Amino acid sequence: MLDDSRAKALTANRFKHWCIHKERSCRTDDTSFCDGCCGSLAKLGREKKHLESASLLLTQGVKAAQHPFSISSITGGGSGRSQAPSHSYQFLQRSRQTFISHQGCGCSRRMKRLWCLLSISSLALSYAVGGDVCVSGHDSGPVFEEQPSSLIYPEGMPEGKVTLSCQARASPATIYRWRVNGTEVVIGEDSHYTLVAGNLVINNPQHGRDGGSYQCLAFNRCGTIVSRVATLKFGYLRDFPPESRSPQTVHEGTGTFLACQPPAHYPALSYRWFINEFPSFIQPEDGRWFVSQVTGNLYLANARANDTGNYFCFTTINMDISTKSIFSKAVQLTVYSDANPRKSAPNIRVRFPAETYALTGHTTQLECFAYGNPIPKTRWRKVDGVLPPKVAIVDGPILIIPELNFEDEGMYECEVYNSEGRETHQGRISVQAQPEWLQVMSDSEVEISSELQWSCAAAGKPRPTIRWLRNGQPLSTQDRVEVNNGRLMIGNLALDDSGMYQCVAENKHGTIYSNAELRVQVQAPDFRLNPVRKLLPSARGGQVKMECKPRAAPKPTLFWSRGTELLTNSTRITVTPDGMLWIYNISRADEGKYTCFAENYLGKANSTGHLSVRDATKITLAPSNADINKGENATLQCHSSHDPTMDLTFTWSINGVLLDLEEPNGHYRRIEGKETIGDLVIVNGQLSHAGTYTCTAQTVVDSAVASARLVVRGPPGAPGGLVVTSVNDTSIELRWSRGYDNHSPIGKYVIMGRSVHTHDWKRMRTDPLNIEGNAESARVMDLRPWMDYEFLVIASNILGSGEPSMPCQPVRTKQAAPTVAPSGLGGGGGNRNELIITWTPMAREYQNGDGFGYILAFRKQGLPTWTVVRVPHVESSRYVYTNETLSAYCPFEVRIKAYNKKGEGPFSQIAVVHSAEEEPTTSPRRINATALTAFEIQVSWEPIQHLSINGVLRGYEIRYWRQHEREAAADRVRTAGLETTARVTGLRPNTLYHIIVLAYNSAGTGPPSPRTTVITKKPPPNRPPGNISWKVDGSWVTVRWDHVKSMDNESAVLGYKVLYKHEGQSALKILDKGKTSINLPLPKDNGYVVLEIRSWGDGGDGAAHETIVSRDSGTGMMVQNTAGTSDPLSTTILILTALPLILIGSSGL
Repeated sequence: MLDDSRAKALTANRFKHWCIHKERSCRTDDTSFCDGCCGSLAKLGREKKHLESASLLLTQGVKAAQHPFSISSITGGGSGRSQAPSHSYQFLQRSRQTFISHQGCGCSRRMKRLWCLLSISSLALSYAVGGDVCVSGHDSGPVFEEQPSSLIYPEGMPEGKVTLSCQARASPATIYRWRVNGTEVVIGEDSHYTLVAGNLVINNPQHGRDGGSYQCLAFNRCGTIVSRVATLKFGYLRDFPPESRSPQTVHEGTGTFLACQPPAHYPALSYRWFINEFPSFIQPEDGRWFVSQVTGNLYLANARANDTGNYFCFTTINMDISTKSIFSKAVQLTVYSDANPRKSAPNIRVRFPAETYALTGHTTQLECFAYGNPIPKTRWRKVDGVLPPKVAIVDGPILIIPELNFEDEGMYECEVYNSEGRETHQGRISVQAQPEWLQVMSDSEVEISSELQWSCAAAGKPRPTIRWLRNGQPLSTQDRVEVNNGRLMIGNLALDDSGMYQCVAENKHGTIYSNAELRVQVQAPDFRLNPVRKLLPSARGGQVKMECKPRAAPKPTLFWSRGTELLTNSTRITVTPDGMLWIYNISRADEGKYTCFAENYLGKANSTGHLSVRDATKITLAPSNADINKGENATLQCHSSHDPTMDLTFTWSINGVLLDLEEPNGHYRRIEGKETIGDLVIVNGQLSHAGTYTCTAQTVVDSAVASARLVVRGPPGAPGGLVVTSVNDTSIELRWSRGYDNHSPIGKYVIMGRSVHTHDWKRMRTDPLNIEGNAESARVMDLRPWMDYEFLVIASNILGSGEPSMPCQPVRTKQAAPTVAPSGLGGGGGNRNELIITWTPMAREYQNGDGFGYILAFRKQGLPTWTVVRVPHVESSRYVYTNETLSAYCPFEVRIKAYNKKGEGPFSQIAVVHSAEEEPTTSPRRINATALTAFEIQVSWEPIQHLSINGVLRGYEIRYWRQHEREAAADRVRTAGLETTARVTGLRPNTLYHIIVLAYNSAGTGPPSPRTTVITKKPPPNRPPGNISWKVDGSWVTVRWDHVKSMDNESAVLGYKVLYKHEGQSALKILDKGKTSINLPLPKDNGYVVLEIRSWGDGGDGAAHETIVSRDSGTGMMVQNTAGTSDPLSTTILILTALPLILIGSSGL
């Protein structure tokens, strides 16, 4: 039952109208509603007592409808004056249905009217019960907030469950039902289905039982809507067969593939391969490997010997709630080694389909992979357009296009190439789309007996079809309903047309739903929600509009009165059909009360408002037209008078757009002053500020306006319509239309251009050189042939240069023969009997045309005849000429030029290139090795003869090894250039070394020299000088130390080295032979001297001792040696590398 009194009153009102409408039909000859049959009447006669009870029920039902608070009295739910027996109510319902189901018999009008009234009472009972009445403004039909989504469930997962979501908001609360494959789902204790707040839970899903299409139905007493269809599918991945796979063999340099042969599965798999053991996955970065995500096969562009191994196909399946991976049995691949692998042109083995269908918003991939040696490179292009910037990979075997749209449709080409050739493959991407709404329905409240029109439109490819549902059931054209694809029309609306409607658009890629609620309204006129305005002030001499908009259905009759006077149309008064009252040229005499009356056959209502007349607002000082240059200020004046009892405000607009005068740092300011002054200041005027400014002085009752025009002079606007009218190989003709001159004549134009390979715009040379302001075309000169260009035009006047035009569409100049020769011509090196010629590939901007390649001419130096070859690939940068008769390092004269389909370009300057070098054929002579210290030797030799070098001598290689070691373990030192002596360091003391010397060039080393030997000297003493003492005498210091005595296994001491440094001064060098003391000058201030003393001899430098001496230190002695050994002092020596060297010795100094 309905609790809300307003809801009850509205229900009664609707019922009252329905009764009136149907009784009127029965009182006429219109028997479309009241047809019955004589058989039904006979049956009724046999149940006369029920007819009497039904009549009583009818009477009480009508009264209950008119007095909604007593509705319960006819339903047995309250303490009314009488209660209808339930069997009479059931009889009434059953008889009405029996009558309606039989038609065609001839019955008297009296009997038909009886059945009509019985039908009325049946509806009365429905309204009285209140369970199926949707109350306007109180109830609302379902609106989906969450709908089910398709999912893939792992087949065989134990004790699992699937939840299909369905949530809708509604008042009263939504009730839910579900369908699977068109059949209603049974929810019960013995069912594996559970309903949880609208969501359908499927317990322990099974493939054969639960797979299919699911749809949620959400309903309440306002109607029913259906959700989108969600599919439940079961995913699976079977095991690879247990049988071993056949081994494969391939020769080095040859391409091959290994088949994955995945087991049965759903949905699609992703593929990887690993070698020998998990997880040593193949990494395809070097371009030799490729794993197809279509077939799962592993492709190898060219095999290498180290590719031999066992390969496993690793597959992964991703489902909504789980992931599964398996791998195959091993495929053994054996690569037969080849000392000289055969080179081959690309051979495409993985091709994308000739036609690929893809959906907008999705990502699509094209695969293209080729065998070949060297490794082919892949380049992609769009044949009928330009590759979109969003393309992820454009130089690999996979082209990835994310977020596909219709602009991406077209023909795509992959080109694979290497130095041996090229191959291309083309295929088309056809873009299709799921349905997408262009126009949707919206809820409608329509008065009874009127007409409803709803439209919806959807885009998609293929074009979607549209169908309609009412409360979840299909709608078709019949009686008052007309369905025409995206248009639904219902005429002569009745109350039972209310409900939930859905427009459904679908194609093979998907289905979408648009929902709306229709409420058919029936109501007596009511002004409570929208009364006539109580007080309506207006200006004298102006006009006023008084609105009359009561709620009513069907549409009421409206009329106005002033007092007791009925108002009709006159010269000063107009009453419109929709109830608006207009009064023109208002005077004080028009003040007073005005009443609007509304009436339909359900009732009457009225509402009254008061009209008050005030003084009019006027502009007393209007703004004047102004003219400024860009960047200047302008002031527009505006003064007004108004009724003193009301507030006055000023607003300004430009070209009808209201200005925001409060914007921080804006260009507009209001001058603060009297209330009647509203002047506007334009600060730093720009071209965009030009236009018509309107000042509006406004009160609550009227307004006055005045306008003025502001002209802003500035640089010209952008030229428009830039197009290319003619093209040749080095120039193009441009045409444009003049832009706005911004009130200053255009003086000249400048054309800017850029190629597609550059980002910066630059001024182009034109014909004429200076383009005058009245010109609208010019020719751009000095362009490169077969090059894509963009151009734009900039106009200027005495106030500066304007905005550039939009760039024209990219244009390509015509082809021409090359005009420049390739650069970087050189070469050399390689294997025996080879001549290698290299050059820098020509950039795209110098190719001048398609079919580009290179022509090489070479000859032995001194011979008249040239050998000419063609290299047909633009990416080529080397050519190898092989001839068994070629001698080593033979000089050739080489030149190169470019060619294309239009012809050949000029030859380059001649360059001299030598054939491949060979190892030197002779060895150095007179090898001499001398020990310098215990750790260093010096080796010298005589150079080899020039003719035996067989190339360019790079230097000499010294090999040395200790006695009792094998020559194969020798250490090596190389010299650079033509040096004939070298020092070898890092040797062991007092050790015999064997030494040989070899010449080398880029081909390798020549024969070794005769062997010689050398013994390194004994090592220097391992103890530093001890008992260091010093004495300061004025500005000098005398330092003394004990003599270092060498051991038997150490070299004799020949003298001492003193390294020292004054604080803050540059280093000094002092020599003093054969002494164990030294005199050193001290700094003039209180600085210090850092000393480092060590012995030296044939074996090299001994261990060092460090001390610091200052002016104020007097006499001192350091008895104990803190250095100990040379190793701890090595760090100190590194720190003091800037110290000067002092040698004190008895000989050799």
